[in-house]
Amino acid sequence: MDPGCETEFREFVVARSAALFRTAYLLTGDRHAAEDLVQSALTKTAARWAKLRDTGAAEGYVRRAMYHEQVSWWRRRSRVAEVAAEWLPEEAGGEHADAAELRLVMREALARLTPRQRTMLVLRYFEDLSETEIARLLGVRVGSVRSQIYRSLERLKQAAPELSAVRELG
Repeated sequence: MDPGCETEFREFVVARSAALFRTAYLLTGDRHAAEDLVQSALTKTAARWAKLRDTGAAEGYVRRAMYHEQVSWWRRRSRVAEVAAEWLPEEAGGEHADAAELRLVMREALARLTPRQRTMLVLRYFEDLSETEIARLLGVRVGSVRSQIYRSLERLKQAAPELSAVRELG
């Protein structure tokens, strides 16, 4: 990579790392796996940076690379262990505490989903992609996307019934 391209790529990484990491964390549910996912996607992006920088599609390319890499990881895994909570959050008062408690409940519930289920929910509700876009992105049928999202939401409701009181899921 020539020095000009390298400088532009570094600036892109600095500017977009936090947002890419948030998405990767939602996809993986694990800080270290999210870091690996972002790094893997950025490595692929660096190899094509000269072509991507002029098109304005660099971030889309990185995100697509993350989704594909995550799909590859959960396809390779034959069995996924569920994560048990090490501690229960203490009750606290106030609106800020309620929001923090809700985030903890959601985090624990998402950790109980399989990587595939978590990926479907992240793409649908965090990235706001349509079922058709998700199917095309992951290389599956629209019916598979619909059924996975339905099952994922059902499992999420079972894992954290208190979320239904906040806002009806699904």
